[in-house]
This record gives sequence, C-alpha cells and structure tokens, in this order.
Amino acid sequence: MSLTPIDTALEQLVPLLPVITEKESVPLRQAAGRVLADDCVSPINVPGHRNSAMDGYALKSADLASGNTQLKITQRIAAGEVGGQLESGEAARIFTGAPVPEGADAVVMQENCKVGGDVLSVLQQHVQSGENLRQVGDDIQAGALILAKGHRLKPQDIGLLASIGLESVSVTRRLRVSLLTTGDELVQPGSRLAAGQIYNSNYFTLHALLEGLQVDVLDCGIVADDFEGTRQALTAAAAQSDCVITTGGVSVGEEDHVKAVVEQEGELQLWKLAIKPGKPLACGKIATTQFFGLPGNPVSAFVTFALVVRPCLLRMLGGKQTAPKTFQVASGFAASESGERQEYLRCQLAEDEEGASFLQALRNQSSGVAASLSQADGLGIVPPYTAVAIGDNLEFIPFSELLN
Repeated sequence: MSLTPIDTALEQLVPLLPVITEKESVPLRQAAGRVLADDCVSPINVPGHRNSAMDGYALKSADLASGNTQLKITQRIAAGEVGGQLESGEAARIFTGAPVPEGADAVVMQENCKVGGDVLSVLQQHVQSGENLRQVGDDIQAGALILAKGHRLKPQDIGLLASIGLESVSVTRRLRVSLLTTGDELVQPGSRLAAGQIYNSNYFTLHALLEGLQVDVLDCGIVADDFEGTRQALTAAAAQSDCVITTGGVSVGEEDHVKAVVEQEGELQLWKLAIKPGKPLACGKIATTQFFGLPGNPVSAFVTFALVVRPCLLRMLGGKQTAPKTFQVASGFAASESGERQEYLRCQLAEDEEGASFLQALRNQSSGVAASLSQADGLGIVPPYTAVAIGDNLEFIPFSELLN
C-alpha cells in the first residue's frame, strides 16, 4: 500500500466515521469542551435595558445645546438599581452597568465633570445623544442564534450561555474510547525496570490528550506481542467502545500483530501516511467500531494523534470545526530538501531583536525523543521535496491548537 498524503487521508476517513447522535443535558459548569447537540438561541436581549458604559452622569444632551453647562444632580443610580424619570435641567449620578433613567440620552464620564454640592458642571464641550450608552440588545438580541450545533464549547462560550440565562445545555454524549498499548517491553511507571524494558509513556500521553477532548477513556492495559492475545484484546475493546486506539504493533515486523488482526476482524481503511514522523498509522474498523493504530515511537504517536485522530474524534462527536489553525512564521533555520513525506518539525518560537517571531527547529528530530515534545512550542511544516532557507515562511501549528 502506497503512502497517503495527510490531506487525502482525512478526506477519505471523515466520510466513513460514525457520528454520535445521542444527546445529554449537562450543567454549564461541566460543559466546557463538549460539542453542542442543538443550536442555542437567545430567549432574551442582552443587555435587557439601556445602561451606562461609564461611571459618570446621565443627562439630556439637549440641555447642553444652548451652551448651558450646569445641571442639578437629583438622583444616584448604582448597578442593580432603577432610577426615576429625569427632567430637563437634571442629571443623575450613575455607575457602570446601571440602568439609564427615562429621559436621559447620554452619559458624560466623571473625568469630564466637576461637582459642587448638588450642582454638576460639564467640562466637555460637545455631548452627543447616545454617548456612553449601551442600548437594549447591543450584545445579543432575543431570537438570535448564539452558538450553532456542532460548536465545541470554549470557556468563554460558557459565560456567553450564562449571560442569556441558561443553566444547562444539550451536548452530544461522550465518546467511549478504549486505549491499549502493545509491546512485551512495556511496564507501568512505579515498577522496577528489568533488562530490555521501558516505561509505558505513550499510554499517559494519549490518556491526557483524550481527557482534554472530554471523552471517556477505557483502560484496556498492555497487550502482549502475540497474534491471539492481540485479537482477543482488540475484539473485547471494540465490543465496549465507540473507538479503539492502540500504539505500537502496526508496522511490518514479526511481532507487529495489530494490523493483521484488524484485517481479519474488520477492515483496514488506511495504512502508512506520507508524513514524518508518523508513517505507520493504521485506520479502519474492528467489526463496526472505529479503530486507530498509532506508531509506537512517542513522537510519532503524539503527532499522528494530533493530526489525524483528534480531528476524527471531534467529527465523531458531531464537531464542525475539527482542523487546527496554522500560522505563517519565518524560519530561523535552514534544512536540506525533504523527501516524499511531509515533515512536521518540533520547533520553538523565538523573537529577534525587533520582536518579530521566527521558528527554531530543535536539534534532535528523532521520533524517539519524547523530551522534544515538551521543549517545543509546536510543529513547523515542511512540504515534500522542499528545502528550507532562513527567512522562508513555514506553516506552523502551535500546540495550543492541538491540546485543548
């Protein structure tokens, strides 16, 4: 099977993904990171009343049109209070967010005023109608679509939904994801390492990434390197979940059994990506359950999860926006021409003396150097058969686009 470019792989995979349709209502405090199952329409205007955008004095702008600068202060209105009708020649002391009294059509900020007893002197030369006022519905109008179905809720969205009075929201149910790691050499942290053994770091990286997506992770343990054990573990995992994710065992070695099991128990939809790191990625079905087999090298596992598995899981949750945003950033390094695979280099963001950002590639780009993921700020993309010179613009994916 030939290597598949990553854009082609996603185009092929996404239409084949099962999309969750079951809904559940969750309190706003628990809704961040979840995907909306229904459109959110505002039942109210926000703000629901005209209010002051400043601490200052509410007045009739017409009272100042003739050159008069002095008004009588007749009331004081704090946020949460409602003042009375404002008559001609009067002003009201008002605070930010407080309802503007009937009759007033402007607020002069306190810095532009002088007060002596109950007499207000306006120092500002021109006061326009509507000045420093927030009108009804300036932020949100009743009946307006606030957030659309398929939107993944950010923390600021939670505050937005609270501002229209919602205490809960309809979201798609959580995905159930079975997570397995393969390899006789793996042991869990906390155990003593024997000769030839390594700690199972991939499990903890992937578990953290999955939790960031607000899915339920089913821990299916470490699978030994034999065909029958792998078959039993994968079929059992598939029976209890919406998706199975493995690391290791998807290459072509004698001890790599995951790909063979998937082909026997389901179907292989994709194998081998034209990216570096992360070529030996396998995607398909185990029976009817979605399957992603990630490489065993820690950087390869991280990169393939971030670039392929993450957008697929978001799509399975009904998400509309699944691809990470990329940014054009100047390269601060030179590199010889890449090969047939698109390269994703671990890079740090740096600044020159003028404050302009540039990318600095980490020296060791081996797929086994897990420390480089912690040291990097994101991934710089080098297209196939491309040389990089200092100053060339590269697409850059900051980890902030991949880790939430």
